[in-house]
Amino acid sequence: MNLLMIMLPVLLIFATGYLAQKKFGFDIKSISRMALYIMSPALAFRTFYANEITIDYYYILLFSFGLNIILALIVGAVSYFTKATRQQMSAMMLGGIFMNQGNYGAPIVLFAFGAAGFDYAVIMMVFQSFLMNTVGLFFASLGGEEGASIKESLRRMVRMPVLHGAVLGVVLQLTGVSIPVNFMDAISLVADASIPTVMLILGMQLAVISRKRVAYRFVSIVTVIRMVISPVIAIIAVHFMPIPDLLKHVFIIQAAMPSAANTTMLAVQFNTEPDLVSFTTFITTILSIISIPLILIYIGV
Repeated sequence: MNLLMIMLPVLLIFATGYLAQKKFGFDIKSISRMALYIMSPALAFRTFYANEITIDYYYILLFSFGLNIILALIVGAVSYFTKATRQQMSAMMLGGIFMNQGNYGAPIVLFAFGAAGFDYAVIMMVFQSFLMNTVGLFFASLGGEEGASIKESLRRMVRMPVLHGAVLGVVLQLTGVSIPVNFMDAISLVADASIPTVMLILGMQLAVISRKRVAYRFVSIVTVIRMVISPVIAIIAVHFMPIPDLLKHVFIIQAAMPSAANTTMLAVQFNTEPDLVSFTTFITTILSIISIPLILIYIGV
């Protein structure tokens, strides 16, 4: 029951966005652009500026990059053998690689392991956010309606304010620059709006999905990759890593999270099969109500 109460707010926000879109018909792309270019950079800056860099970063960085690379190779192979288009391949990359570690995974870890586990989850969220807003942005641009080249996609990635915010946060932390409290309060207000906004965008996008345009075979493939293959890879990987059991458990839980809500924001922004991405996020989120408790039972919580 407690676990359900943690997941329930997430589902309620999705439902709010869905009902609001049905009632008022918002311009989803404009809201997505605001979140991507204003709110997310503030969140990235605050996250990288406020989280102290320790040795744990090395192991989390290794795991995060390693898992993303393996999942990308799997999605790439599946895309090749299923003859997916570039847009479909990019959409599967967004849904299959990036997991909802921030507004879903972190609360689950906090409930399961308390403050010690939550600290690990926050650091993982930092790296996941970085990967999503660099690698994820690259695939969103690559598979966009405009059909950008690899070179142009890389240029877009480098120009994104969220990347600049993350780099600036790291630099100011390492150099010991202190930001006035009033400035940080303003940044935090904008940053705090980021996560609920992208979750609302997911609900809005679900409200305008055209079922005829959703390629259900690709939704099924990405769902298996995200909810089954990803945690299995994590379970195998942690056996070879010299890290505390607590960190191993956090890795497994975070790897089992559903597709990240932020991927819908990227898909909407670049029109990279947004129906496929948002529907995948919806399905994996619903299935996680069953799969996450099973993962917790497996690790002995």
